[in-house]
Amino acid sequence: MREFGGAGFDQANHPKVQHIRERVEQHVGNVYGAEAAAGISSAIMREADLADAAIESHTMVDKWDESDVVTISYADTVQKEGERPLKTLQRFLKKNLRGVSSGVHILPFCPYTSDYGFSVVDYQQVKPEFGTWKDIQEIGEDFDLMADLVINHCSSKSEWFQNFLLDKDPGKDYFVLGDEYEDLSKVVRPRSSPLLTQVETASGEKEVWCTFSADQVDLNFRNPDVLLEFVKIIKSYLKKGIKIFRLDAIAFLWKESGTSCVHLDETHEIIKLLRLVIETINPEAIIITETNVPNKENLSYFGNDNEAHMIYNFSLPPLLVNTLLSGDCSHLKTWMMSMPPARRGRAYFNFIASHDGIGLRPAEGLLSQSELKGLTDTLCRFGGEISMRKMPDGQLKPYEANISLFSALAGKIGGERDAWQVERYLCAHTIMLALEGVPAFYIHSLLGTENDLQGVAESGELRAINRYHWDEAALEDALNDDEKHHARVFRALKDRIKLRKQQAAFHPNATQYTLHFGKQVFAFWRESLNRDQSIFAIHNISDAKQVIPIVELNLIATEQWRDILSGVVITEGMKSIELEPYGCAWITNK
Repeated sequence: MREFGGAGFDQANHPKVQHIRERVEQHVGNVYGAEAAAGISSAIMREADLADAAIESHTMVDKWDESDVVTISYADTVQKEGERPLKTLQRFLKKNLRGVSSGVHILPFCPYTSDYGFSVVDYQQVKPEFGTWKDIQEIGEDFDLMADLVINHCSSKSEWFQNFLLDKDPGKDYFVLGDEYEDLSKVVRPRSSPLLTQVETASGEKEVWCTFSADQVDLNFRNPDVLLEFVKIIKSYLKKGIKIFRLDAIAFLWKESGTSCVHLDETHEIIKLLRLVIETINPEAIIITETNVPNKENLSYFGNDNEAHMIYNFSLPPLLVNTLLSGDCSHLKTWMMSMPPARRGRAYFNFIASHDGIGLRPAEGLLSQSELKGLTDTLCRFGGEISMRKMPDGQLKPYEANISLFSALAGKIGGERDAWQVERYLCAHTIMLALEGVPAFYIHSLLGTENDLQGVAESGELRAINRYHWDEAALEDALNDDEKHHARVFRALKDRIKLRKQQAAFHPNATQYTLHFGKQVFAFWRESLNRDQSIFAIHNISDAKQVIPIVELNLIATEQWRDILSGVVITEGMKSIELEPYGCAWITNK
């Protein structure tokens, strides 16, 4: 119930409203200057209805726990002829993943022109071929909804850009012009395409900044009107039930001549402002930053507990895949020991595969050049391709591996496909489920989907290799056929997810320590926040049987211990635990 009302109520002077406004002005001033702060802040307060939201808001502390698991899917991954794919997806998710996943990330569902959704034409609409907002909200009845805020750029066919070409509002000042930046020599690129694209406008030829492609034109956040447009979009999404916001390509948001134009201070300040807006409207809402960059740079997006609630754990996919293909967990252990525990209120967003591919930049400085080449050569042998990015000096370097995760784990580095693909695959996900953070499963990983080479041939897009479109009936048949790996993988992963959700020691912020049992065993210890549950998570990442002496686990003798994956109880006379190739054990005292 509101704390205000009546003719004499002075909303503007309410302490909560004043507090929020002061914080908004601080962030705005840090970006646009003190003189402009008051006017821009007033517009933000008005467009987001922040005064009303501030008065009604309550403090939200715990946004996640061990029961949180996210499934990631395109709107049209599962299809039925004659039916909107969002409706088909909703039925599949409800039937198969309700009670398993807590949240669903529906990848870009707005009308778009390229990059499979990440070139948005209209942020307020759902692509008609996919369905409607009502279809999305029906998914939200069973799962927390996560959506992309494609904030760095929009489609060249959007109303904003078409207005830019005609020198009309809204849009004529919404885009970054190359001639306004004297020195572009240090700009960090995620692609090999040209940075600037020439376009013909009503006022002559201009060069617009395109970080990703000529169809994805970068938005000019130096113009506060662009920021206000996204405040309106955020407010609209929150009203429609979106709870988790993925800030796409956020690292590239602000441009400054003579710099890398990535991770700039203004970008961090805008994230802080957006978090304030989002949490004021809905204290339960979450921001996740998508920054496919080396690990140290990625960690900066936690800020001082005032930026991202979660960050994608981008170094995990290449390191974990390399670990399982090499049979050596040394680099994975070194990385994990270097990772600072995410403080309460922050968490890592763990994933192994995505709609794009396996990012290779986050492995820079963690794998040597020869190791990286061994990894990429192996992935190519298993049907994958390597996308490149252009360095400031024009040199091309590996950016990501385009391959389905199931196909990627078909064998070992330097070898051919072997008999351990399913076991290796399940081991990878079992590790992810046990790690500090919130686990996220790309739907094709849950389903064990293989490389879609036909999709690549038809689209000409390397990323299509991991974006297969399942026919609903064919998928259900595959998941009910025990002879097919899809059924074995889906059933096993769901069982392990359900087990994870019951363990307090797997809270995303529970204590984690690395254990040392040699290069072929990746192990760590987790302890619940209230310290009453311990779990020793032990994983054989090799194709040879491993023996773990019980004495080396240092189990407390007065407690009863058991492996919750196998059900085996650790008895007093037991000397060791044997793990079959790619076998796993979660040994707990609860």
